[in-house]
Amino acid sequence: MSVTVETAARIAPAAVIVAIDGPSGTGKSSTSKAVAAALGLSYLDTGAQYRAITWWMISNGIDVQDAAAVAVASAKPSIVSGTDPLSPAITVDGVDASGPIRTQEVTAKVSAVSAVPEVRARITELQRSIAAAAADGIVVEGRDIGTTVLPDADLKVFLTASPEARAARRNGELKGKEAADLAATKDALIKRDTADSSRKTSPLAKADDAVEVDTTELTLQQVIECVVTLVEEKQAAK
Repeated sequence: MSVTVETAARIAPAAVIVAIDGPSGTGKSSTSKAVAAALGLSYLDTGAQYRAITWWMISNGIDVQDAAAVAVASAKPSIVSGTDPLSPAITVDGVDASGPIRTQEVTAKVSAVSAVPEVRARITELQRSIAAAAADGIVVEGRDIGTTVLPDADLKVFLTASPEARAARRNGELKGKEAADLAATKDALIKRDTADSSRKTSPLAKADDAVEVDTTELTLQQVIECVVTLVEEKQAAK
C-alpha cells in the first residue's frame, strides 16, 4: 500500500502552539520539556530569557533598580535560545549562560528587570519570532504566554500548586547548591509571586481560556500525562 504526500500530511500530528504559564515551583519547566520531547515539539523557556538579560545587566554593572538604565541597556545583549527540549541552551553574546542565570542573585533581581516595559517588549518580540519559526509546533513556558505573548495559542495551560509544595520542590532543586530553609524559600516565592502578579506590564495571570491544573497532589509524571492528553486532544481537533 502506498502512502501519498497528501495522506501522510493528514496522518502527521497537527502543529500546535502550547502556552504553559504559572508561578515558580509548579513543575512548569519539567512538564514543558517532557511534553515537548514526548510529542516531538520544540520547547522555549521564556523565563531563562529574562534571567539571561538580568545576568547580563548584573555582569555589566547596570543597577537593576534603575528602570531607566535597564531600559536603555535592554537592546544591547544578544540572546539566543535553543529549542531542543532534551538539551535546552541559552547564550548571551555567544557565551553559554545556562549555569550563571540560575544563581540566587539572578533569581532575586529578575523580577525587577522583567518589569521594565522595554525589556518585556524586546523579549516578547524574540519569543514570538521563535514560536513562529517552529514548523512542527512548540511548547512555550512562562508567566504571560497565554495572556500576552501568544494570546492565540492553540492550547493554554496554567499550572498552580500550594506555596508549601512549591517551596519544597524548589528546595529540592537547589539542594547541595544554594538551598535555603523551607520557610525562607516559601517567603521568597510568595514575594516573587506578588512582584510578578502586580507589575503593570504583562503581569503573571491565568488566561480566561486556560486549563488550570493544580499540581500540589500530583506527581510530575501525572502532570506530564495530563498535559500530553490535552495537547493530543487539541491536535486531533485541528
